[in-house]
Amino acid sequence: MLVSDPVPSKTIVRADATLKLIPARAWQIASCGPGSKGDRRYAFAWLGAASPRHFLLIRRSLSKPSDLVYFYCYVPDHLPATLNALVTVTGQRWTIEEDHEFGKDQFGFDQSQVRLYTPIMRHITLVMAALAVCAVTAAQARTHAQPLPAPHSPTEPPPADLGLIPLTVVEVKKLFNLSTRAWRSGEHYLYWSWWRRRHQARARWYHHRSRLT
Repeated sequence: MLVSDPVPSKTIVRADATLKLIPARAWQIASCGPGSKGDRRYAFAWLGAASPRHFLLIRRSLSKPSDLVYFYCYVPDHLPATLNALVTVTGQRWTIEEDHEFGKDQFGFDQSQVRLYTPIMRHITLVMAALAVCAVTAAQARTHAQPLPAPHSPTEPPPADLGLIPLTVVEVKKLFNLSTRAWRSGEHYLYWSWWRRRHQARARWYHHRSRLT
């Protein structure tokens, strides 16, 4: 439910001060999308602002209600202003930040000792191309992967064989790097890849089981 005109017109208030103006029925539970630990569900409240295309969106943690995040949102004229649209966009913030961090940690996105525009663009282009190749390869591999079993109770024991987690971007990059070095046979590298992915599948099972409590 949109809380319209919570304060008198042209009155300026702090974002956290608006909490006292939000009725309990205005909070709605919605999902920002899947994350590394499952579905990202929060309670949201949104308030109208002086501009008809600007809104204040407040996100509250379900497990820790004191954990609050505020978003000042703008919706262009040609798009509908709905809570689902605002929540979806705020959920992309986590993905964008994670992508930048992932590119820097795994592919050296920020590891260029250059200062001119042309060499900087060359470095960025090569890094993005390498990341894209690994990401596409991992995505194609996931389309052929079998879904992993999931626990249904906090005490359910894991199956004898949980299988392997699908290939990740990091795993594809690691296998490519190892294959170009050719220190050992391809079977050796595949063995350790299978071992890591089987271990991660077991860790995933216990992580999801602990969340059921």
